Amino acid sequence: MVTITSGLVELLLSVASDRDPQSVTVGLTVTPASDLDGGDDLDPETQVFTHFYHPDAGGSVNAVFGIDLASPRTQGRFVSHPDGDDRLKRTDDFHEVVFVATPPWDEVVAYDRGGTRLPVTVVDAVPPSESVT
Repeated sequence: MVTITSGLVELLLSVASDRDPQSVTVGLTVTPASDLDGGDDLDPETQVFTHFYHPDAGGSVNAVFGIDLASPRTQGRFVSHPDGDDRLKRTDDFHEVVFVATPPWDEVVAYDRGGTRLPVTVVDAVPPSESVT
């Protein structure tokens, strides 16, 4: 089972809808449930997908050097499939967990690295506030 916040799901589905008919790939990171506001019903050690890296970050570096230096190593990946096929594809960027969404952009499904579909739990929890200062 994989756990993801409802806010992140809403954001990812919105990005996928906005990019349609183009696909989008987004790196995702986790936060321990013990650090979430509203994660009290979860085991404190549960890793919850809470954050994303903007898909356009580092685009110019990647275009020039062919290397994605802007996105750090992530535990998961979100990919949109505008063609409506929610199965994992060979062209998807495989991670420990890959979330896939298809039109009408109202839910995500998840797969492990081997292509096995995983149950998804969506929680109404909020990660801690962060600051760059």
